[in-house]
Amino acid sequence: MSDGKTGLQLRSLIKKSGELEISLVDVPTPEPADDEVVVRVEAAPINPSDLGLLVGAADMSTAKASRTKDAPVITAKVPDGAMRAMGARLDQSLPVGNEGAGVVIKTGSSDAAKALMGKTVAMIGGAMYSQYRTMKVRDCQSLPEGTTAAEGASWFVNPLTALGMTETMRREGHKALVHTAAASNLGQMLNKICIADGIPLVNIVRSKEQAEILKKIGAKYVVDSSMPSFFDDLTAALVETGATIAFDAIGGGKLAGDILNCMEIAINKTAKEYSRYGSSVHKQVYVYGALDIRPIELPRGFGMAWGVGGWLLTPFLQKIGPADIGRLRQRVVNELKTTFASHYTKVVSLSEALDPANVAAYAKRATGEKFLINPNKS
Repeated sequence: MSDGKTGLQLRSLIKKSGELEISLVDVPTPEPADDEVVVRVEAAPINPSDLGLLVGAADMSTAKASRTKDAPVITAKVPDGAMRAMGARLDQSLPVGNEGAGVVIKTGSSDAAKALMGKTVAMIGGAMYSQYRTMKVRDCQSLPEGTTAAEGASWFVNPLTALGMTETMRREGHKALVHTAAASNLGQMLNKICIADGIPLVNIVRSKEQAEILKKIGAKYVVDSSMPSFFDDLTAALVETGATIAFDAIGGGKLAGDILNCMEIAINKTAKEYSRYGSSVHKQVYVYGALDIRPIELPRGFGMAWGVGGWLLTPFLQKIGPADIGRLRQRVVNELKTTFASHYTKVVSLSEALDPANVAAYAKRATGEKFLINPNKS
């Protein structure tokens, strides 16, 4: 165990030669300024958004493991066609991990910093796959007594994304929503929010097993995109709910277009008159993930009142401002063990996170499989 003055940190590097290298580096822990604290990190989830930085566009089927003197190293080939998109990060060793939680072991001189001494806090701010993080007090969230670091580690990305979806729905004048890859940790949170808040939610999944996960937690509308009846099932759910906004974790392929087309059919079932331009009701799909990196296909059958765009949590939070961010954060803390509880399939140390079998498992981005890194696990 380190003394806290230095600690191991997981780094991702993509070389100009087209090779990904994931390794562990011993880095100094900065002394805290007045408004900062030093946290011993005890839990940090591997989210899809983390994998984007961790493995980039590398082909993980080419991954190989080796060792330096005291730590494992993973290397993999980045396909030539994907290198252009990686241009901004080439030859930079980047720390990984958006969010995490741990115990405050040292503080700056401000009252707000000193009040956190010895407390378990959740954090947002990158480089969480590190044994120690020096953090601004404002980027830490004190967790209720009796909450473990593992329970608080996924406090930010998934919970606030799920809440951000329902907030966006309300702000843009919709009354119900659609979510894809809906059996994920985030999807389960979204269902709990929508059930509690009385929001009709249409869940799109890719298997019978995923549908069962959601039905067990009370989801009313679940449609399976692998079924031959998918198009009709989705349209029927849209007629019942009136959903005109969707959040899509898949990104590529025809799913966004299918959703828009089904929305148009559902709206026209109750239309009073025909318009050759399609319905005047705006239909919106926000792509917030890239489980499928192919181009988005939009077979046009949905009129002229539609939009497809990107949605990310950080720009959304910047738009709504500090007061509303505070309101959402407080709801997450209040419901951390219920609505916003996360489930992990495996807890690994930093070196175990570089075990080829573990890399292969979490790089799959499989629904229902979520890894947690404990950087101070021996």
